[in-house]
Amino acid sequence: MAVASVRYIVADVDDAIAFYCGSLGFSEVMHPAPTFAMLERGGLRLVLSAVSDRPGGGQRLADGTEPTPGGWNRIQLQTDGLDAAVAGLRSAGARFRTDVIEGVGVRQVVVEDPSGNPVELFEPLRPEAGLAGG
Repeated sequence: MAVASVRYIVADVDDAIAFYCGSLGFSEVMHPAPTFAMLERGGLRLVLSAVSDRPGGGQRLADGTEPTPGGWNRIQLQTDGLDAAVAGLRSAGARFRTDVIEGVGVRQVVVEDPSGNPVELFEPLRPEAGLAGG
């Protein structure tokens, strides 16, 4: 069971699955959409998202900005109360890159740390999308 989760933006999810599973020993957990997959290796879950107009981790922003490999990689922290966490962070003055969006398997939001590094908070919508001890 995964204990850490990392999202990578990729150009092609199928090519990425072939690379990570075929070359690096990952196993496919789910691949419910062409633009999304979850892989695991040991305690690491690797979430793959391709840029898309669909809601989710690869979604274009309202201003048209596209996530690109390297620029949107982030840690993901599971929460059981996403709306309450967002409200608390907003009242503390935190800066958000996204509003809460419902993707494939989770509700999520991207908040920036004080240095501008992205952190994704998520709430699972499917049992297999949750982290152990999350």
